Amino acid sequence: MTKVETRKKAEARDPKPETLAFPLDPGSANDITSAMKLNNNLSKRWFCVLTGFMAGIIAVSGLPAAPLPLKVVGNQLLDSKGQSPRLRGVNCASLEWSSDGDGHILKTVEVAVKDWHANLIRLPLSQNRWFGKAPGQTDGGADYRALVRQLVDFCSTNNAYIILDLHWSNAGEWGKNIGQHNLPDTNSIAFWKDIALVYKDNPAVLFDLYNEPSHINWDQWFQGGPMAEAIAHTNITLNYESVGLPVLVNAIRSTGARNVIVAGGINFAYEVDGILEGRQLSDPTGNGVVYAVHPYPHDYKGRGRETIAQWTARMEPFARKLPIIVSEFGSMESKWHFPKAWNYNDEKWNREMIDVLEARRWNWTAWDFHPEAWPCLISDWNYAPTPQSGVWVKQALAKNLEH
Repeated sequence: MTKVETRKKAEARDPKPETLAFPLDPGSANDITSAMKLNNNLSKRWFCVLTGFMAGIIAVSGLPAAPLPLKVVGNQLLDSKGQSPRLRGVNCASLEWSSDGDGHILKTVEVAVKDWHANLIRLPLSQNRWFGKAPGQTDGGADYRALVRQLVDFCSTNNAYIILDLHWSNAGEWGKNIGQHNLPDTNSIAFWKDIALVYKDNPAVLFDLYNEPSHINWDQWFQGGPMAEAIAHTNITLNYESVGLPVLVNAIRSTGARNVIVAGGINFAYEVDGILEGRQLSDPTGNGVVYAVHPYPHDYKGRGRETIAQWTARMEPFARKLPIIVSEFGSMESKWHFPKAWNYNDEKWNREMIDVLEARRWNWTAWDFHPEAWPCLISDWNYAPTPQSGVWVKQALAKNLEH
């Protein structure tokens, strides 16, 4: 996956419930205690009546509601009614590189859910920003965490799920090396323990352990260990202690959080095959693990460049055994030139990928709902869909209205 790595750069208060006022009976005007008891009993009755009435309105009118809890059963992701929900959505990048989401993130998620009808948002995050360790943060991350809370609350009250994705880490040094790394580090454990404690009771929230592990083998993915990470186009090598993904699962579960976990494979989350070789993530106390894949049409080390048909044929045996989610995909011909023999362009690739995902009922979130995080689904902050991908993603998301 490729995206822009450098960018430019009120608290909502619940109204206090009004007290239902009832006039005192003239014959007991001096009996304040009796009046208070009467007022309390009637208030409770009216609360029950109004609660039932509002529930009826929501059920009849189809007003947004919280999504049902999810759980992995076999190779499927099921809700609490035993149904397999059809999850289609988008990534909403910016909180990994910006503490305020470029000033657009609240509106971005609203448009994605309300206007494009996404029922799943993948929200990339930074462990530094969560704790207020990034340059420019002076509040210990309070505003950043409050912004994430607003986004989670919006999704959970509008029948949409949200994946909180650890996208950028720091190679074990707070406030430094903020970006995508080969594997998570020991500070990532602190991130997941903290965020899991906050959202462990929210059925709308899924936890994505680490975006696109890369330049590693399967043993490192599973076990972690000393990491010597060469920084591209420099002579710098970062040395840090990486952690395997099972450690992050355990960190989340240690808080009592049962939320579904998402885990991407190696080679920028393009490969998941090695998971079937004794590396399935154990989750005896939680609601299970879904495995993420990120197909993009460029060369991958050891794989070369696969057509959609070749990638699909490789993924199908895995998906028959374990649940998958295609949590990023997209094409950008200007960066990744298609072989001439393929007779492809961006539009054709994106249409065919969506057709494959729909035919196999694989859940997905397309990359990305930001006009500068390519491959882009929107062309500007008016949220106009890009012709090569946004148009087709928006069309596919409209199918969420059918359910």
